[in-house]
Formats: sequence, C-alpha cells, structure tokens
Amino acid sequence: MPPLAEWYDLRDLGNAVGAFLDWIRDQGAPDWVPYVVSGVIGILAILVWLLLSQLSFIWIERRVIGRMQSRIGPNRVGPRGLLQPIADTIKLFLKEAITNRHADRPLFWAAPILIFLPALTVFAVIPFGSGMSLADLNVGVLFVIAVSSVNTMAVFVAGWASNNKFALLGAMRTVAMLISYELIQVLALLGIAVFAGSMRIGAIVDWQSHFNTWLLFLQPLALVSFIIASSVEIGRSPMDISEAESEIVAGYHTEYSGIKFGFFYTAEYFAGFAISAITVALYLGGWTAWGLEEWVPGWLLFLAKLYLVFFLFVWTRGTLPRLRIDQLMAFAWKFLLPLALVNVLVTGAEVLIWREGDLSAGLALPIFGIVNAALAVALVIGWATFMGHLRPERRAKRAVLTQELGAIYYRRPAGPLGEA
Repeated sequence: MPPLAEWYDLRDLGNAVGAFLDWIRDQGAPDWVPYVVSGVIGILAILVWLLLSQLSFIWIERRVIGRMQSRIGPNRVGPRGLLQPIADTIKLFLKEAITNRHADRPLFWAAPILIFLPALTVFAVIPFGSGMSLADLNVGVLFVIAVSSVNTMAVFVAGWASNNKFALLGAMRTVAMLISYELIQVLALLGIAVFAGSMRIGAIVDWQSHFNTWLLFLQPLALVSFIIASSVEIGRSPMDISEAESEIVAGYHTEYSGIKFGFFYTAEYFAGFAISAITVALYLGGWTAWGLEEWVPGWLLFLAKLYLVFFLFVWTRGTLPRLRIDQLMAFAWKFLLPLALVNVLVTGAEVLIWREGDLSAGLALPIFGIVNAALAVALVIGWATFMGHLRPERRAKRAVLTQELGAIYYRRPAGPLGEA
C-alpha cells in the first residue's frame, strides 16, 4: 500500500491517482485495468466538478445580476436562496418532455445529446495541473477547435427537427454566427501556437512558466478577440441572438421542455467553463503563477483563474444590451477579422525576428509585449475611425426613435429657481 503522504498530497492530485493505480497493479490486475480505471476516475472527477460548479454559479449569477440590476435575486428556497438551483433541477426532471407531433423524432431527441457531448469532451485535453489531464494530445488546440465546431451541426439539427419556424430561424442565426466567429477563434489561437511553437496545451503552459510570462501580455488583441468570439460560441449575453426571447421566442430550443431543455441549459454552462479553462491554460499561465504554485496547489490556482474568467461572462450579461444580428455579423467580418489577420502577421514576424536574430527572451518578450499592447490599441482605434464608428454623427445622444413613433417626451418640472 502506498504511504499516506502520496495519497493526501493536495498539491498534486495526480499523485494520489497514480499511487492508487500502482496499488491496483501490485494486486496482480491485468494491464488494461489501471488504464480503464484512470479514465473512469478522470471522467467522474470532471463531471462531478462541472455539476457542482454549475449549481453554484447558477445561484451566484442570479444573485450578482440581481444586485447589478437593483434586484434581490433568488431568496426563497433555502437560506438566501441557496437551494434554488436544486429546486429548478427537480422541476426540470418532473416537467413533461413534450415532442411536437410533426417533429423529426430521432433527430429531435438526439439534438440535446449532440450539443451536450462536445462541451464535455473538450475537458479531456484541459490540464488542471501538472499531469492532471485525461489526454495531453500534441494537437490539443486543434482538438478543441474541431470538437467545438460540432456544436454548429447540433444546433441546426435541433432547430430543423423541431418543425418550428422560430426554432429554424434561431438555428440559422446560430449557424451564421458560429461559422463567422469560429474563424476568429482559430486566428486568435494561431498566434498562441506560433509563439509557443506547439499545439499541446500542456506545452503552452510550460512555455509560459519557463519564460515567466503569460501570453496575455504578448497577445492582448488575440485574447480580446477570443473572449468575444467565445461569447458567441456559448450563446452568452450580449451575444445570445439565437435565443432572443423578444424576437424568436427562445430560438432553436423553443420546442424543448423538461430534461431535454435541461441538456441545453447544462451544455451552455459546461461550454462556458470549457472556454474559461481554455483561456486560463492558453493566456493566463494555466496552473502556474510566478512561483505561487510552489505554495498553493496548482489546480486551485487554475480553478481560481477559471472562475474569475467565467465571472467576466456573468458581468457582461448583467451590463451589456443584446446586439442585433446584422451588428454582430458586421462586427465579425468588418472589424474583428481584419484585426485578427494583422495580429497573426505581426506575431509571425516577431517570432521570426526572435529566433533568427538570436535575441534573448529577457530582451525580446518585454519588447514584444509593449509593441503588441500599443499595436492593439492603435489598431482598434484606427480601424474604428476608418470604418466611421467614431464619427460624432454616429454616436447616440438621445432617444429620437421613440419620439418619432409618437412617444411623449418627458420634461422635468422647473425647480424653485426656475431651472428645468
């Protein structure tokens, strides 16, 4: 039996799993048993963590957004509404799962599963700590892009199989948005792979640790582009145009109820955690933090960063209004795409100068960071000016549309000194 120190070393949970697998081998088990057991342990650990995180963030998100909008939020079920997510889960299990008589039943039933599995599969290549990943593939970044693209087909299947015009319209919107913003995601991640010289996510984290820097400082424009594109991918506000209740009821899952709708709801949260985990691993140093991982378990640092990134999506949902579909598509093709292409070209030139010029990392990386930050600001302002978005006549000063439609303009009564 392994010593207790190996079982309870919280700095690296992989040690405990490895010690348990060694114990299984010592019992004379076949070689395939530890392999299968390690996979089952990893899958169950990730699934349990995702479910607990989802239940927690449902409550946190509703309470935080309530405070942002001067509301209380859930406060009835349990102390301060802590049990509200559990009550909602029980409600979804008890509600009848209705199937439209004109729906394509096999595809209608398969769509929730098809949209749920990619959000869960992405975590197979996410390293939560040193050696704490199910499969540290040498093409991990490509795997993430490939798996996330399956979501496009699953959404369209859900909308088409429902035989509902609003669901189909929402699905067509989603397909158009996903195709547009997936291209921006690829270009943003391409800069990371060029700098690190690898597509293995664990190697990218090690690169950041080796050079004692985060790719956030070397690729600021790519990070902003990736966050915006990821908001579209996971359908978070203000990019939830495919689910716009005021326009198309609920989008591609209009006809879904009960546990089927629960799969869509869960997949959205899982995808949000997946995007946050990818952002942490590729841009924020993963489980490293300039030596702090020697004192604090790396997986705890990883989860802390992940929750902070996910809170950014909560923040934008509570503060930003929903965009129109034409605005969102124009923003992708006319604004983000040109900037992402320029960022890739600049990144390639910098890496060529660094490696061919035999520059030291201590000299090259700070210079590249300063240049890229200044270039990001200049590109955003310059391209916005060129496209005419910063012209004074394009800036909204007052609500004139409602007055043109016949609304009454309210004027504050004059005060005691006669001012209005």
